[in-house]
Amino acid sequence: MPLQNRVSPCGLIETNDARGMLMGNRGVLHNIHKELKRQYKTKAWIICLLDFEGRKRDLMSANGYTELFFLDEVTAFAAGHRPCAQCRRSRYNEFRTAWMDGNLWEGGSAIRAPEIDEVLHGERIEAEKKLTWSGRLSDLPHGAMFEFDHKSFAVCEGKILEWGFNGYSPSDWERFPANVDVLTPRSVVNVLATGFRPEFHAGAMS
Repeated sequence: MPLQNRVSPCGLIETNDARGMLMGNRGVLHNIHKELKRQYKTKAWIICLLDFEGRKRDLMSANGYTELFFLDEVTAFAAGHRPCAQCRRSRYNEFRTAWMDGNLWEGGSAIRAPEIDEVLHGERIEAEKKLTWSGRLSDLPHGAMFEFDHKSFAVCEGKILEWGFNGYSPSDWERFPANVDVLTPRSVVNVLATGFRPEFHAGAMS
Protein backbone atom coordinates (compact mmCIF):
# COMPACT_ATOMS: atom_id res chain seq x y z
CA MET A 1 0.00 0.00 0.00
CA PRO A 2 1.38 3.46 -0.87
CA LEU A 3 2.61 5.66 1.95
CA GLN A 4 1.10 9.05 2.69
CA ASN A 5 3.98 11.06 1.23
CA ARG A 6 2.86 12.70 -2.04
CA VAL A 7 2.46 16.48 -1.90
CA SER A 8 -0.22 18.38 -3.81
CA PRO A 9 0.05 22.04 -4.92
CA CYS A 10 -2.23 22.86 -1.98
CA GLY A 11 0.54 21.64 0.31
CA LEU A 12 -1.41 18.62 1.53
CA ILE A 13 0.44 15.33 1.99
CA GLU A 14 -1.67 12.59 0.44
CA THR A 15 -1.56 8.88 -0.33
CA ASN A 16 -0.92 8.14 -3.99
CA ASP A 17 1.27 5.67 -5.87
CA ALA A 18 2.43 8.19 -8.49
CA ARG A 19 6.17 8.76 -8.87
CA GLY A 20 7.66 12.22 -8.53
CA MET A 21 10.63 14.10 -10.01
CA LEU A 22 11.77 15.51 -6.67
CA MET A 23 11.83 14.71 -2.98
CA GLY A 24 11.13 17.05 -0.08
CA ASN A 25 11.39 17.46 3.66
CA ARG A 26 9.43 19.20 6.43
CA GLY A 27 10.96 17.34 9.36
CA VAL A 28 9.84 14.15 11.13
CA LEU A 29 6.11 13.77 10.50
CA HIS A 30 5.52 10.03 10.93
CA ASN A 31 5.36 7.49 13.76
CA ILE A 32 6.91 4.02 14.06
CA HIS A 33 4.04 2.60 12.01
CA LYS A 34 4.88 4.93 9.09
CA GLU A 35 1.68 6.86 9.66
CA LEU A 36 1.64 10.61 9.21
CA LYS A 37 0.90 12.44 12.47
CA ARG A 38 1.41 16.06 11.35
CA GLN A 39 1.79 18.10 8.16
CA TYR A 40 5.03 19.80 9.16
CA LYS A 41 7.47 20.15 12.05
CA THR A 42 9.92 22.77 10.79
CA LYS A 43 9.67 26.02 8.86
CA ALA A 44 12.37 24.78 6.48
CA TRP A 45 10.27 23.15 3.76
CA ILE A 46 12.82 22.07 1.18
CA ILE A 47 13.01 20.49 -2.28
CA CYS A 48 15.63 17.75 -2.65
CA LEU A 49 17.07 15.47 -5.31
CA LEU A 50 15.72 11.93 -5.48
CA ASP A 51 19.30 10.69 -5.38
CA PHE A 52 22.20 12.49 -3.68
CA GLU A 53 25.71 11.04 -3.57
CA GLY A 54 24.33 7.52 -3.83
CA ARG A 55 22.74 7.63 -0.39
CA LYS A 56 20.06 5.01 0.23
CA ARG A 57 17.13 5.67 2.56
CA ASP A 58 14.39 3.47 3.95
CA LEU A 59 11.22 5.53 3.64
CA MET A 60 9.81 6.79 6.95
CA SER A 61 12.50 5.09 8.99
CA ALA A 62 12.69 5.47 12.76
CA ASN A 63 14.15 8.82 13.85
CA GLY A 64 14.57 9.93 10.23
CA TYR A 65 12.83 12.77 8.48
CA THR A 66 9.73 12.02 6.44
CA GLU A 67 10.53 11.77 2.73
CA LEU A 68 7.97 13.66 0.66
CA PHE A 69 7.58 13.55 -3.12
CA PHE A 70 6.48 16.09 -5.73
CA LEU A 71 5.39 15.72 -9.33
CA ASP A 72 7.83 18.53 -10.20
CA GLU A 73 9.40 21.76 -8.99
CA VAL A 74 6.33 23.78 -9.99
CA THR A 75 4.23 21.69 -7.61
CA ALA A 76 6.77 22.02 -4.81
CA PHE A 77 6.91 25.80 -5.15
CA ALA A 78 3.11 26.03 -5.07
CA ALA A 79 3.09 23.95 -1.87
CA GLY A 80 5.50 26.45 -0.29
CA HIS A 81 8.85 24.66 -0.54
CA ARG A 82 12.23 26.06 -1.70
CA PRO A 83 15.37 24.36 -3.06
CA CYS A 84 17.63 22.55 -0.58
CA ALA A 85 20.87 24.42 0.07
CA GLN A 86 22.81 21.14 0.35
CA CYS A 87 21.82 18.64 -2.32
CA ARG A 88 20.57 21.35 -4.75
CA ARG A 89 23.09 24.05 -3.90
CA SER A 90 23.38 25.60 -7.36
CA ARG A 91 19.60 25.68 -7.74
CA TYR A 92 19.24 27.18 -4.27
CA ASN A 93 21.73 29.91 -5.20
CA GLU A 94 19.76 30.70 -8.38
CA PHE A 95 16.53 30.81 -6.39
CA ARG A 96 18.04 32.98 -3.66
CA THR A 97 19.37 35.51 -6.19
CA ALA A 98 15.99 35.67 -7.94
CA TRP A 99 14.24 35.91 -4.56
CA MET A 100 16.31 38.94 -3.61
CA ASP A 101 15.68 40.58 -7.00
CA GLY A 102 11.97 39.80 -7.14
CA ASN A 103 11.27 40.77 -3.55
CA LEU A 104 13.51 43.86 -3.48
CA TRP A 105 15.72 42.52 -0.70
CA GLU A 106 17.43 45.42 1.09
CA GLY A 107 19.57 43.51 3.56
CA GLY A 108 23.24 44.34 3.80
CA SER A 109 24.20 40.85 2.62
CA ALA A 110 22.65 37.90 0.78
CA ILE A 111 19.46 36.67 2.39
CA ARG A 112 19.88 33.50 4.48
CA ALA A 113 17.78 30.36 4.10
CA PRO A 114 16.05 30.77 7.51
CA GLU A 115 14.97 34.28 6.49
CA ILE A 116 13.40 32.95 3.28
CA ASP A 117 11.76 30.17 5.30
CA GLU A 118 10.25 32.69 7.69
CA VAL A 119 8.67 34.65 4.84
CA LEU A 120 7.41 31.51 3.11
CA HIS A 121 5.91 30.13 6.29
CA GLY A 122 3.83 33.26 6.73
CA GLU A 123 2.62 33.00 3.14
CA ARG A 124 1.79 29.31 2.83
CA ILE A 125 -0.16 28.27 5.92
CA GLU A 126 -2.34 29.65 8.70
CA ALA A 127 -4.08 27.59 11.39
CA GLU A 128 -3.09 24.43 9.47
CA LYS A 129 -4.84 25.72 6.32
CA LYS A 130 -3.23 26.57 2.98
CA LEU A 131 -3.11 30.30 2.35
CA THR A 132 -4.00 31.60 -1.10
CA TRP A 133 -4.16 35.13 -2.45
CA SER A 134 -6.21 36.75 -5.19
CA GLY A 135 -4.28 37.49 -8.36
CA ARG A 136 -5.11 38.45 -11.91
CA LEU A 137 -4.75 35.33 -14.04
CA SER A 138 -3.33 37.21 -17.02
CA ASP A 139 -0.55 38.60 -14.79
CA LEU A 140 0.65 35.25 -13.42
CA PRO A 141 4.13 34.26 -14.68
CA HIS A 142 5.21 30.94 -16.14
CA GLY A 143 5.22 28.31 -13.38
CA ALA A 144 2.66 29.92 -11.07
CA MET A 145 -0.22 27.76 -9.86
CA PHE A 146 -3.77 28.59 -8.85
CA GLU A 147 -6.91 26.87 -7.61
CA PHE A 148 -10.30 26.87 -9.28
CA ASP A 149 -13.34 24.65 -8.70
CA HIS A 150 -11.35 22.59 -6.14
CA LYS A 151 -8.68 21.74 -8.73
CA SER A 152 -5.12 22.98 -9.25
CA PHE A 153 -3.80 24.57 -12.44
CA ALA A 154 -0.43 25.82 -13.69
CA VAL A 155 0.54 28.56 -16.11
CA CYS A 156 2.95 27.07 -18.65
CA GLU A 157 4.27 28.98 -21.67
CA GLY A 158 1.04 30.96 -21.94
CA LYS A 159 -1.13 27.84 -21.59
CA ILE A 160 -3.20 26.63 -18.65
CA LEU A 161 -2.64 23.05 -17.52
CA GLU A 162 -4.69 21.07 -15.03
CA TRP A 163 -2.51 19.37 -12.42
CA GLY A 164 -2.71 15.71 -11.37
CA PHE A 165 -0.40 13.43 -9.38
CA ASN A 166 0.68 11.72 -12.62
CA GLY A 167 1.05 14.82 -14.78
CA TYR A 168 -0.86 17.61 -16.49
CA SER A 169 -3.70 17.89 -18.96
CA PRO A 170 -4.61 20.90 -21.13
CA SER A 171 -7.30 23.31 -20.04
CA ASP A 172 -9.02 26.32 -21.61
CA TRP A 173 -8.38 29.94 -20.61
CA GLU A 174 -12.03 30.81 -21.17
CA ARG A 175 -13.29 28.68 -18.28
CA PHE A 176 -11.51 30.81 -15.66
CA PRO A 177 -12.45 34.16 -14.10
CA ALA A 178 -10.19 37.19 -14.43
CA ASN A 179 -9.03 36.82 -10.82
CA VAL A 180 -8.09 33.48 -9.28
CA ASP A 181 -6.93 32.06 -5.94
CA VAL A 182 -3.18 31.77 -6.34
CA LEU A 183 -1.54 28.77 -4.65
CA THR A 184 2.10 29.71 -5.21
CA PRO A 185 3.24 31.98 -2.36
CA ARG A 186 3.42 35.63 -3.35
CA SER A 187 7.19 35.91 -2.78
CA VAL A 188 7.76 32.89 -5.07
CA VAL A 189 5.53 34.40 -7.77
CA ASN A 190 7.81 37.43 -7.51
CA VAL A 191 10.75 35.07 -8.08
CA LEU A 192 9.07 33.61 -11.18
CA ALA A 193 8.36 37.11 -12.48
CA THR A 194 12.13 37.75 -12.68
CA GLY A 195 12.39 35.06 -15.36
CA PHE A 196 13.43 32.23 -13.02
CA ARG A 197 12.30 29.03 -14.79
CA PRO A 198 10.85 26.30 -12.55
CA GLU A 199 11.14 22.69 -13.65
CA PHE A 200 7.94 21.23 -15.09
CA HIS A 201 7.14 17.54 -15.41
CA ALA A 202 8.20 16.43 -18.90
CA GLY A 203 4.62 15.89 -20.05
CA ALA A 204 3.77 19.55 -19.50
CA MET A 205 6.21 20.74 -22.15
CA SER A 206 5.19 18.32 -24.90
